[in-house]
Amino acid sequence: MSQVHSESTWIDKLARVGYTAKGIVYATIGLLAVQAALGNGGKTTDSKGALGTIAAQPFGQFMLAVVALGLIGYVVWRFVQAIQDPDQRGKSNDADDIVRRIGYGISGLIYASLAFSAIQIIVSATQSAGGGSTKQTWTARLLAQPFGQWLVGIIGAIIIGYGFYQFYKAYKAKFRKKMKLHEMSNTEETWATRVGRLGLAARGVVFVMIGFFAIQAGRQYDSSEVRGLNGALDTLSRQPYGPWLLGIVAIGLIAYGIHMFAQAQYRRIRA
Repeated sequence: MSQVHSESTWIDKLARVGYTAKGIVYATIGLLAVQAALGNGGKTTDSKGALGTIAAQPFGQFMLAVVALGLIGYVVWRFVQAIQDPDQRGKSNDADDIVRRIGYGISGLIYASLAFSAIQIIVSATQSAGGGSTKQTWTARLLAQPFGQWLVGIIGAIIIGYGFYQFYKAYKAKFRKKMKLHEMSNTEETWATRVGRLGLAARGVVFVMIGFFAIQAGRQYDSSEVRGLNGALDTLSRQPYGPWLLGIVAIGLIAYGIHMFAQAQYRRIRA
């Protein structure tokens, strides 16, 4: 029994450190984008670019090592969610349960790649460039397959669907059900809800844009049309009232980072 409790405690700690690391990455992306919107020397970047920015700071290698360990913790937690049922939703084999578990597994793989990128930066002691070329390489490979244009288009549609799901979560504030609200003051609860909604809405905007770029790549048979987070933010900045649009979404990404910090502190984790 003590061994099970010990394992649960470690998973709890890994998950909370993981949420913190994810929050740092998103807050960094948002801060850089806010600076770009203000014309104050920032830039639009993605998660890997944020890691490079962290590494370039004083004691950056140490800070990046901490973030990398945190991301590894988040990967472990995502795989636990995919395999087990820590949120106690009931182990069903219905479509919703299967899709949810697959989503957790995909998220785990994505953040495993990000953690690996952080380790690469530490080892090479160089900044990491954005991941757009990698996305375009994989898109080109997909386009070269039979029905490749359809495959890329379907992936784009799925990403757009995930973006709208972020809007739904923001509207319903479903994340509240997983948080220990009784440990918060009324003010903390109110602001945690507002910040969470803003952060999820900003993520929804970004994912819808990324999905649209993927569909365009499929339609035009052109992998260069694919854009990641960096490309989505850069596209926003080039629109009419671009600095305002970029600034709003950037503040939303910072809010999502703060939302992750709140998750690290108050999320109910039943490992």
